[in-house]
Amino acid sequence: MAVLGGWGGRLAQKYDNPASAAARRDAPVVFNPSSTVRSMPQNDSRRVATYVYVSNADSEDISVFRIDRPTGALDAVQTVAVGGTVMPMALSPDRRRLYAGLRSAPYRVSTFGIDPRDGRLTLLGQAPLAGNIAYLSTDATGRYLFSASYGGNLVAVNRVDADGVAGPVHQVVGTGPMAHAIRATADNRYVYASILGADTWLRFGFDPSTGHLAQDGAFAYRLPPQSGPRHFVFSADRRFAYVLGELDGNLHVLALASASVPVAPVQRISILPPGFAGARPWAADLHLTPDGRFLYASERTSSTLAAYRVDPASGRLTHVASCETEAQPRGFNIDPSGNYLLAVGQLSTRMSVYRIDRETGALQLLARYPVGRNPNWIEIVALEIVEP
Repeated sequence: MAVLGGWGGRLAQKYDNPASAAARRDAPVVFNPSSTVRSMPQNDSRRVATYVYVSNADSEDISVFRIDRPTGALDAVQTVAVGGTVMPMALSPDRRRLYAGLRSAPYRVSTFGIDPRDGRLTLLGQAPLAGNIAYLSTDATGRYLFSASYGGNLVAVNRVDADGVAGPVHQVVGTGPMAHAIRATADNRYVYASILGADTWLRFGFDPSTGHLAQDGAFAYRLPPQSGPRHFVFSADRRFAYVLGELDGNLHVLALASASVPVAPVQRISILPPGFAGARPWAADLHLTPDGRFLYASERTSSTLAAYRVDPASGRLTHVASCETEAQPRGFNIDPSGNYLLAVGQLSTRMSVYRIDRETGALQLLARYPVGRNPNWIEIVALEIVEP
């Protein structure tokens, strides 16, 4: 526990009290405004509607929007009261269910049905969680819901019933201090978890027939001291992982090479903007575009988004640009078409919508929309339109 002694306490204070800092801007400024922006391809034969879900912790609700696919404009659809401090969310693999974690006691997960006709949410059930949960995700089958507890130093599994509704806690596994994120591999054989306070990335064996994690999570990779591994994503070809260091403000690129050498470092690259003058980095979230060509990361001290081009052969990243965004951007996401990035900030009550340049990865601000207080997580789903 000695690792919690200086920086761990400061981090917990900042994490739990986002309103302690002041909002510093009224509108984003794009650092690289000269890039060319292409419109979205119009040859998709399916009739698809895209919906956006934003969790607002202090408003205790979820904002629902529909994206106009050609323009990126948003229409408000619904605001859903959840009766608690809603933060992490996750979609079921079939995109029929949205899971929302409540970080106020009693800690629980709410399961919402997504109406394919209009994207509206209907509460289907609630179930207890193993603690104050920072992250939710599902296994590849959708039968199990994983969670990571930053304050509880644990990861856990909840069963999901045949109708996609999360049930009671099925298993709890202790970790090092500050478990922050948990995700399964695409083949459903392993589950990885980032342990921020121990600077480790753990790998658990997973049995999808029973829903059990191996009790002895192995060190898949040990990051440099005080990196603070937070969120992470896998490349679509399963060859690379990108781990975001909350405390060092770096992206750590890892090769998932083979069974004998499960993880090897490839690159470490900063997400801090040019001329960063903050006291210390405070990285938050990261996402790859659906085609895997670009990766984006958010940093809360500078309130910026950083864009990178991905080399598919080596996994290495090349910085494209950085831009200012909503104040203290804890969460953002990319729509399934890969054309739009949406970002929220905990000290803002608006969401910024950007068009992604499909050639360069640069971002162009399109508009900002009102959301609730302390918005912090975004999920986006594209559904085939169901005629009434």
